[in-house]
Amino acid sequence: MVKISKEAALAYHESGRPGKIEVKPTKAYRTQTDLSLAYSPGVAFPCLEIQDNPDDAYKYTDKGNLVAVISNGTAVLGLGDIGAMSGKPVMEGKGLLFKIYGGIDVFDIEVDEKDPEKFCEAVEKIAPTFGGINLEDIKAPECFYIEERLKRTLDIPVMHDDQHGTAIISAAGLKNALEVNGKSIKDVKIVVNGAGAAAISCTKLYIALGARKENILMLDSKGVITSDRENLNEQKRFFATERRDAHTLAEAINGADVFVGLSKGNVLTKEMVKTMAKDPVIFALANPVPEISYEDAMEARPDTLMATGRTDYPNQINNVIGFPYIFRGALDVHATAINEEMKMAAVNAIADLAKLPVPDVVNDVYKVNNLKFGRDYFIPKPVDPRLISEVSAAVARAAIESGVARKKIENWDEYKNSLSVLLGQETKLTQKLYATASAHPQRVVFAEGIHPTMLRAAVQAKAEGICQPILLGNDERIAKLAKELDLSLEGIEVVNLRHDNEAERRERFARILTQKRQRDGYTFEEANDKMFERNYFGMMMVETGEADAFITGLYTKYSNTIKVAKEVIGIRSEYKHFGTMHIINSPKGTLFLADTLINNNPNTEELVDLAKLSSTAVRFFNEKPVIAMVSHSNFGSDTSEGSRKVRKAVAELQEKNPEMIVDGEIQIGFALNREQRDSLYPFSRLKDKDVNTLVFPNLTSARSSYKMLQALAPDVEIIGPIQMGLNKPIHFTDFGSSVRDVVNITAVAVIDAYVEKIKKRINKV
Repeated sequence: MVKISKEAALAYHESGRPGKIEVKPTKAYRTQTDLSLAYSPGVAFPCLEIQDNPDDAYKYTDKGNLVAVISNGTAVLGLGDIGAMSGKPVMEGKGLLFKIYGGIDVFDIEVDEKDPEKFCEAVEKIAPTFGGINLEDIKAPECFYIEERLKRTLDIPVMHDDQHGTAIISAAGLKNALEVNGKSIKDVKIVVNGAGAAAISCTKLYIALGARKENILMLDSKGVITSDRENLNEQKRFFATERRDAHTLAEAINGADVFVGLSKGNVLTKEMVKTMAKDPVIFALANPVPEISYEDAMEARPDTLMATGRTDYPNQINNVIGFPYIFRGALDVHATAINEEMKMAAVNAIADLAKLPVPDVVNDVYKVNNLKFGRDYFIPKPVDPRLISEVSAAVARAAIESGVARKKIENWDEYKNSLSVLLGQETKLTQKLYATASAHPQRVVFAEGIHPTMLRAAVQAKAEGICQPILLGNDERIAKLAKELDLSLEGIEVVNLRHDNEAERRERFARILTQKRQRDGYTFEEANDKMFERNYFGMMMVETGEADAFITGLYTKYSNTIKVAKEVIGIRSEYKHFGTMHIINSPKGTLFLADTLINNNPNTEELVDLAKLSSTAVRFFNEKPVIAMVSHSNFGSDTSEGSRKVRKAVAELQEKNPEMIVDGEIQIGFALNREQRDSLYPFSRLKDKDVNTLVFPNLTSARSSYKMLQALAPDVEIIGPIQMGLNKPIHFTDFGSSVRDVVNITAVAVIDAYVEKIKKRINKV
């Protein structure tokens, strides 16, 4: 676990803009018209609509995406009653988590009031502002009354996360842990150490899952809560046992199947653990010091299934797995409450998600080869990108079915996709690519089958139905690597091109290539030697129709790959050059950048080809190209050679291709700022249009631009490089490509191959 110093924490909160959250406008505000629409007089119209129909607040304001995180600071983390103002950093932190995991806006509200009645009155008065209320860090037993009253008096979702967040996540974990060790929840003996808000809520949810009340012992600071104890509050009295044979934790845990700690650190000893039943489940959730350390628990009982609240051990019970997605689902259907059906739906969705294959991004974050459902993984990791779609959809569906939703969802697949887009995990473009590719899967050769990234990508692409992979490389080494990565090669063809049984195919490919390039000085012996190289062999598979597309580039230098592509595949007859493009998907829209890989310092002729190739490529993605030819100058403001070659290219394009929307030379800032560009350069063919395609004057500027975006804007999705201009679907990756990057390129290659087949059929007709 990373040690956090006081100095580092204070610097984090103080540096730059103090605090952790801010408010940003979501509508245009640059012109007088914008401001008149945003405020007076335009704002009067939505006000009147809401007066006539209060539910229109969800339509015209942020109410449907706005949650209040409210606290009085009486039970802040492990700090206790430190006061409302002192708890503000925690509430801001909760707001940050809501935003990054659920896309939900938050106002943190610290109410300096300990009287439950007055606190509730304050919350009730401000409730119309919000679509939901997250109560936070309010001490027991007041928190029980406050939540119950607000749930009764308000018509929006109210949840005390300290109670229900921990309950939902731990219930999902317990459900799965018992499945792993083969025990039934109705039969297990459960010891709950702690009797605060979280412990009470957790135990009630375990009962809802099927646990028997008579099999549960709950302890507070005085020991086991028994029915003969005096001065028990209503919540503790509910769990008071009739048993008189257990008063201490040591006595209670003897023979128990499950221990759930919601108390303080180091209260459970190794000797106590040794007395538990076979395959015990231990949830030591005190933070940062658990009731027993992971090491001590495993040493005492190696058969233990354990969870903690910490990130540095398996099976973290972390509320962030729940609350952003529970509120997301509730907000999206304009729910009036978060009820028991919605909580149980979240439990089941979280539990079910842990049983599915884990996305590569999760394995990468935790630096493991392959997490798999079992003793060390029975709770999803907080970074799992599927949580928002699976949990939120389950909660929304439960809200509709239980009758607390004001809004219906008709298309659940579309809703799940929108949630992925919301957090930038996917965009509509990538969703469309995957849907199209999976509808027309093709045979794709992966050059570097021995590379872990490419091997994972090939397996993932097959699992997603995008393609039928063919791996090139030593079959024994690939099988060994797949075993190390816990990947299945079932249904995936592996071709060891150096193997003797490939001799006939190497010679056949060599004869074809020799005949094709004989006027370039090729001999059969030279071509045959080249067939021992992955790029030559793989591209020949595509050239001869034995495969449909080819992916390479994780190992090979671009200069070599480009040379092979020209020799084996060749450039399309209508062009003299080929290039590559990167697609930038940002919250502001999609941009296409060229050339990002092939042409180092293109001359005028090459720039013309790149612009025409870019136009075709953009149309391939069902967009209408609006092309800016980029330079450091604007429309003749500089006379250097770099500017002149761009101007010449623009002039030729406009003369010979009048249908193209292209202009330049122009600086990027003006190209992308329509208002400023149109004001200063009203003569431009780009007038009144949003530029979506940038053709750069050289490779340095193109690569620098997208690499800078990649580094500075992590929420921007970058797809590429995508080749433009070769005769067959040969696509390149980058040295630093992730598994998802390679799968994205594979989807493009599959669609490219499918389109080529369609063209051939049309031409034959």
